[in-house]
Amino acid sequence: MKQLELHGRVAVVLGGTSGIGLALSEGLASAGADVVPVSRRADMVDRAASTIESLGRKTLRLTADVVDRVALEQTLAATLETFSRVDILVNCAGTTRRTPTLDVTDEEWDTIVDTNLTGTFRACQVFGRAMIEKGYGRIINIASLASTVGLFEVAAYAASKAGVAALTRQLAVEWGARGVCVNAIAPGVFRTALNAELLDGTGRGREFLLRTPMKRFGQLHELAGAAVFLASESASFVNGEVLVVDGGFLASGVNQ
Repeated sequence: MKQLELHGRVAVVLGGTSGIGLALSEGLASAGADVVPVSRRADMVDRAASTIESLGRKTLRLTADVVDRVALEQTLAATLETFSRVDILVNCAGTTRRTPTLDVTDEEWDTIVDTNLTGTFRACQVFGRAMIEKGYGRIINIASLASTVGLFEVAAYAASKAGVAALTRQLAVEWGARGVCVNAIAPGVFRTALNAELLDGTGRGREFLLRTPMKRFGQLHELAGAAVFLASESASFVNGEVLVVDGGFLASGVNQ
């Protein structure tokens, strides 16, 4: 196997049917992996799986919600039944909402944290156990700029994504010696269906552009290389890292 090729590997991408998740599913498949893109909606799973097949890779059509441990266990079992292994897990399922912190309800907080942080934990636990038994695995979580810096009026999202970064480091410490490398990608500002309303034609969007030295939003395909690298043998000694793909946002100070 060449260092940046994934031929013979099997990847499960949770939240892998739209936005960042779909881009990473396609990127892993293009690098040679068989990819199972999973989300809650069967129609989106079918479209994503068809895309994987068009790239010449094998897949399954499975639906699951990361807030449902049983569904995750069923997803693992179905993947093992077909492929006998899961080498790569990507945790892309996520949600956000902009609300002034004083107005955030317990329900909103719990929904965001349960999906973004606890859902990532559940998936790592379910799939990580199988990886540890095999003595090999690559887990890639999705962090955020908000894992590092504060973003206005998204307290629950920021707390959840800071937790994802901490969880990534924690699991890397526990599982690295058992053959499982755990890392994260922190995307900068990429326009997706999840955040378009927060970005397009708003002062917030203009501020993000001002703070990004490349003066543009990222394109989703620009995240694929980071995922392929972290899933590959080129990253065999990379563990506990949060790889930032942000056009220089976190390096930014004064921009004018």
